[in-house]
Amino acid sequence: MSVPQAKVSTVAERWDRERVLALAPDAPAQRTAQSLASGRAWPVTGAAAGAVWGECRGSAAAPYRAVVDLSGPAYRCSCPSRKFPCKHVLALLLLWSEGSVPDDAAGPPDWAASWLDARAARTSRAPSGAPAEPKDPRAAARRAEQRETRVASGLAELDRWLCDQARQGLAASQQAGYGHWDDIAARMVDAQAPGLAERLRALASVPHSGAGWDGRLLEEYALLHLLAAAYRRQAGLPPPLRETVRSRIGFSHRQADVLAGALAGGQPVRDHWQVLARRDLEQDRIRSRRTWLRGRKTSRDALLLSFAAAGQALDDSLTVGADADADLVFYPGAVPHRAAVLARRDGSDGGPPDGGTIAGLLAGYAAALGADPWLDSWLAVVEITPARAPVPAVRDADGDALPLHPGAGDCWPLFALSGGRPVTLAGEWTPRGLWPLTAWDETGRAVPL
Repeated sequence: MSVPQAKVSTVAERWDRERVLALAPDAPAQRTAQSLASGRAWPVTGAAAGAVWGECRGSAAAPYRAVVDLSGPAYRCSCPSRKFPCKHVLALLLLWSEGSVPDDAAGPPDWAASWLDARAARTSRAPSGAPAEPKDPRAAARRAEQRETRVASGLAELDRWLCDQARQGLAASQQAGYGHWDDIAARMVDAQAPGLAERLRALASVPHSGAGWDGRLLEEYALLHLLAAAYRRQAGLPPPLRETVRSRIGFSHRQADVLAGALAGGQPVRDHWQVLARRDLEQDRIRSRRTWLRGRKTSRDALLLSFAAAGQALDDSLTVGADADADLVFYPGAVPHRAAVLARRDGSDGGPPDGGTIAGLLAGYAAALGADPWLDSWLAVVEITPARAPVPAVRDADGDALPLHPGAGDCWPLFALSGGRPVTLAGEWTPRGLWPLTAWDETGRAVPL
């Protein structure tokens, strides 16, 4: 069985080793994949236009079978690993990148071809991207009105809950179990306000987040109250702020509508976008990937989001450290940085970005926060030197400093890469500190942290 024709022209050239390793979910997966990238472990391998496959000897009696659709990319392996992509897929791609996987004119074996055919069939059934008209506009309008009513009712209940928390005091929050937060979050789900539910569930960890937790919890309560008040007065808000309020509550736009320019401000922006950083998160068995870009000409920042259920692949089409010549369309909002890719052309290897100062970063964040008070992350690209004392932090040439986010760990790769010298760093600035994601070494190579 041959590879579907839809894949024939999707891959122009063999990937390099760095691009393959950038797909790894963590450093241990990189190391084990490199140890597996040996012809002795792979008695069967092959490649055809847009696909690579192979069988790897493992601890089981039968070999593990791995196949990669390079146009996604997307992966499948018969091993039980919960990492995605697994070490077998990474090792297979490393072999292919080195030229050790032979081209097979006969095409993939049945076990690989059946999966590739199924993916091609799903792709052909996917919507074209044009916004779909509702089958019954009156029914759609009725459902929208019902949702607005449910959200308003849920927000009224949330306000009562917030008043109860303030009246009772914050001390009991440290003894409260997760059920304390889950109950009100579940009520927001019933009210069709999933954005509020997600924010409420995240509050469960605040009372156990170290010194100053009470101030952080009170800030979150205040932001929730502000969001509820803004929704009730949305008719009088400027359209961009109204869009932000609704998106924070959980009203989302279909990506197809955004790409079709059906929303205000939906004109595409073409640029050579630097792929600066990405961060993977997991919540309720849904994995998400946040990829940060910056336009070389426009200096505009963009955030691309992709989501995948457990066992499915996240979007790996953009490699950190490269440039992408692309048209982006931005979602509406008071601080429009979330975007979707409308069209993409061949990119190139990108050099390190221009690192800014900490004062410039904080000034930009303050201006954005004034427009969107619920903003919880902001792209940081700074020229810094890391320091460990008295707490892990970074400093710039002006002597300004930023603390590192407690959840980022000891950040030893950043300190090792720096060696006490200044480096260009990209990451996410959050209310709790800087989360480092990428640094550039002396040769200008991007190193994910």
